[in-house]
Amino acid sequence: MRIRRSPGAAVDPLDEVQARRVRAVLALGGVPQEDLQDGLQQVRLRLLERRARGEEPPRDVGAWAAVVASNLAADWHRTKHRQERVSTRLTLLSAPDSGIQGGPEGGLLAMAVAETLDGLPEAQRQALVLRYYVDLSVPQIAEELGIPVGTVKSRLFAAAKLMRERLQLEEVV
Repeated sequence: MRIRRSPGAAVDPLDEVQARRVRAVLALGGVPQEDLQDGLQQVRLRLLERRARGEEPPRDVGAWAAVVASNLAADWHRTKHRQERVSTRLTLLSAPDSGIQGGPEGGLLAMAVAETLDGLPEAQRQALVLRYYVDLSVPQIAEELGIPVGTVKSRLFAAAKLMRERLQLEEVV
């Protein structure tokens, strides 16, 4: 039995082979099974939006859809990581005896430091984390990042200065 479509009805922009490919890319990208259909719909939506804007269709729709699916998988992981960080922060705030030294005040300080650290420019945050959380020396950081020792030192100095300023503004320290 064939389904009749009205002349203005939208046709699925992906054929079955392309849709399977998108699901496979999403699954290989670590997206859970229950979210694969949503990811597939996102790819279809982006293709339809291109069409609605009057853009030329991609030369190879299947390849284009696979790239979009790969980007969606990366976005899914970033969102999941962000949600986990928020959940951890909320847990720290709601559990005063969570084992953090200093009790609730220590938990609040840890939260403020984490939030301030998240707000640093990427290069500065990376240097600070490698130095104080991973406990690498300045020369080890320079080697790891492939940058001069002086650059590592200036990033650490700038990051520490920003951290102090922002934490004092928030009256945490």
